Amino acid sequence: MGRWAPPHYRRSLASRVTLLTTMAVGIAVTAVAFAAYATVRMQSMESIDRSLHTRALAAANPDTLAALQSQQLPAWALGAGDVKLVLIDASARQAVGWTDGAAAGVVGGTDFLVATGARSWSAHSVIIRGVRYRAVAVPVGDDQALILSQSLKPTDQMLDRLGLVMLLFGLAGMISAGLAGWAVARNGLRPVRRLTTAVEDIARTERLDPIPVEGNDEVARLAQAFNAMLTALSASQARQRQLVADAGHELRTPLTSLRTNLDLLAQADASAQLSEASRKELLDDVRAQITEMTTLIGDLVELAREDPATPSVEPVELAAVVSQAVTRVRRRTTTVEFVVHTEPWWVTGDSAALERAITNLLDNAAKWSPQGGCVTVELKQGTVMVSDQGRGISDADLPRVFDRFYRSAESRGMPGSGLGLSIVKAVADRHGGNVRAGTGPEGGAAFWFHVPGTMAPPEVLARS
Repeated sequence: MGRWAPPHYRRSLASRVTLLTTMAVGIAVTAVAFAAYATVRMQSMESIDRSLHTRALAAANPDTLAALQSQQLPAWALGAGDVKLVLIDASARQAVGWTDGAAAGVVGGTDFLVATGARSWSAHSVIIRGVRYRAVAVPVGDDQALILSQSLKPTDQMLDRLGLVMLLFGLAGMISAGLAGWAVARNGLRPVRRLTTAVEDIARTERLDPIPVEGNDEVARLAQAFNAMLTALSASQARQRQLVADAGHELRTPLTSLRTNLDLLAQADASAQLSEASRKELLDDVRAQITEMTTLIGDLVELAREDPATPSVEPVELAAVVSQAVTRVRRRTTTVEFVVHTEPWWVTGDSAALERAITNLLDNAAKWSPQGGCVTVELKQGTVMVSDQGRGISDADLPRVFDRFYRSAESRGMPGSGLGLSIVKAVADRHGGNVRAGTGPEGGAAFWFHVPGTMAPPEVLARS
């Protein structure tokens, strides 16, 4: 089963870009429209209030007040528009004059504060017969105030039209933004689609051909990263094929020899014509070939493994590892003398892998040393030097001594798989060190195996 993905990740990238673009434009248009509507509404109210205030002050004259008290103010005196006048008396807490019977709807609580002089003027909205009015009160003396109100119907109609226009333009903008986002996503993601098609073709055909790189943007860098990955994968495949081919070649020889010896033993047993000495010689040869195949298979498994299987990483005293390796090689090599000089050196790593690497170096030196020769082993500042008194390494062979299955012309008749030095290099790389080959102090071959570490144990360093 695939991993669960959030709902928005189940959509295509183009649809997500389109949706996000539309949402961003919609939010921006909504914010701008709301701010514009609120600004226009506030400015309209302020303009109406200033106009009503000016007109109320102009209407506050004795003739207008007298006509209001007698409810005989002519309609033409109110000017254009639906305008109402109310005169209130603060001491009586009631209206004493008005037009069109509008006193009950126009008067508000703040208007009496204007009449008493507590406020210089007031403005508020009221509803009369279902219509919104804006009312402004100004003082006229003797605890009286004049209220001038005007219908807001034209203003409300203008604001409604403005809101409708903004809504329509906002919807049109969102649709245009969605279309533009879709077009941009389609065009902008075209290189990604081409890259996806190329990668899918590689996965289907397993042809590791490089992907064409166009431009220098993020998609181009992604294509370059894919090409680097393809190069590494191609090299890994080549190494794998080479390993299989080399392993098959190396295994073929001992298998052929082993089969021949077993056939000879079978024929000899059938004819009873093989002496006991010859029979023992053939059996010894079979055992040697089985041992060689076992060693070869172990080396192949070690090199083919990407990571060491459950390595035991711990503080390791390299001098003790060198001593154990020398002891092991001495048991199976009696014709070579080992001279060992070591000093303390502690590393953090796999002691078994380190011992195998040093053992391989010692076996190689013993194999090339003349009978009665001397192999010098020296550990100094984290570098193990192993040198012999053999013929040394030729300049032609020196660059390839650590290659897998590489064997010089002189060594092809000698036992070995050509993997020992490759394992040494792999162990050195795994521990952050290095190994190199050259000519030793006595003219023979020499190898320098270095791993980083310290002269004191890690716990001593921690205490200090």
